[in-house]
This record gives sequence, C-alpha cells and structure tokens, in this order.
Amino acid sequence: MIGLDAVVVVAMADEAEPFLARAQVVGRPTEVGGAVQHLLAVDGRTVLLVRSGIGLVNAAVAAASALTVGSPRMLLSAGSSGGMGLDVHVGDVVVADESLFAAADATTFGYALGQVPGMPERFASTPALVDAALATSTGRPLRRGLVLSGDSFIDGRTLADVRAAFPEGQSVDMESAALAQVAHLFGVPFVSVRGVSDLCGPTAGQDHTVRVDDAAQRSADVVLALLAAVD
Repeated sequence: MIGLDAVVVVAMADEAEPFLARAQVVGRPTEVGGAVQHLLAVDGRTVLLVRSGIGLVNAAVAAASALTVGSPRMLLSAGSSGGMGLDVHVGDVVVADESLFAAADATTFGYALGQVPGMPERFASTPALVDAALATSTGRPLRRGLVLSGDSFIDGRTLADVRAAFPEGQSVDMESAALAQVAHLFGVPFVSVRGVSDLCGPTAGQDHTVRVDDAAQRSADVVLALLAAVD
C-alpha cells in the first residue's frame, strides 16, 4: 500500500490543472469508476489527485474508491464555488468548518433542514485542518463558515430561497458535503477549501466560466500550503 499524505478531490479538469502544474512528479492517469486519479509528488508530499466529475454522487464514489488506496492522512475538497455570504467576494477562498446538503429535507421526521437521516446535523470539518488552512500565508482572502452542496447550480433564480433557508451559508458547490459525509463514514480528517468564482447571481454561469481557472488556482494555493504546513 502507498503511504499518502492526502487525497485531494476536484470535480473538473480546470480544477485539477493547478495541482498537476505544481507537482514535481505526475503519475500516469488511472480511471476508477469514471474518476481520473493521478499520483503526485508535490513539495515533499505524496498526493492522490482525483478528478471526480461534477455532482454529489460522482464525488462520493470517487472519494470512497480513493480512500481504499494507501490509508491517506486526510481527504480534501478543492476547486471552485459560488459565494453566498453577504461579505463573500469573488476571489475569496472559503474554508468550510461545517458542510451540509442544501436540498436535504427530512424535517417531517424531526431531522434538521439539510441533514441526511442517520447522519450528523452538519458535517464538521477537522478543526486542525481548518486552522491550518486559515493560517496559510498565500495572500489569498480567506473566509470560514458553513458550505452548502447540492446537485443544482445556484444562480439568481434560486439564491434567495437557499439564503433564506441557510442564512449563515458562506458558499455553495456540488461536491463538498458528499465528500464530508464520505470522510465521516471512513473516519478520515476532512476540510473543504474552495475559491469563489461567482456570487450566485443572474450571471453566475457566465461568471463561473470566466473565473473558474482563477478560483481553482486560489484554492490550490491554499491546499498546497496547508499540506506543507501539517506534520
């Protein structure tokens, strides 16, 4: 078994590129369940970079498969996100201290909004990883807080409803909560670190397309600094 410092999951090729460009050694790609895995040596760390595809199920399958390789020390969610918090700006990096599913609603059975039955009300990120990410000196504006995930891209049509349901939400993406649940089930330390590409407004789709590369780079900068800092 390979000793891994981390499994890093991204959804898209644009989000994988900063990690591939920074790595000193890039292993040949391997496809597992539709996800593409690269074994990287980057700044003295051994990282399994996984491009899962977009969405909750893709992310969960990719992460569960990757966590069977080499007993990784942590699972990290990286890439882009939409900014939801009123003080969040394009170019910020949001570090999740908690994650939940934006569309989960089993409240009729007494569960909290956003809670999957049988799972914690919210998936708490590993405090040491949150602190390490926030302590990085990359020069990127950092925010911490609640991250929402779902299989819908949030834009001006749906933002008000999501913000009303979860007013403390800082950002939204389509993978992080699924990865947090997998980490919870496997007992692996976890944190999500996502660059903000858009503000979930009427032009969110266009903004995301234009800014995803920058958001991915900002996320990768913090993730790699985090990996360099942890013992």
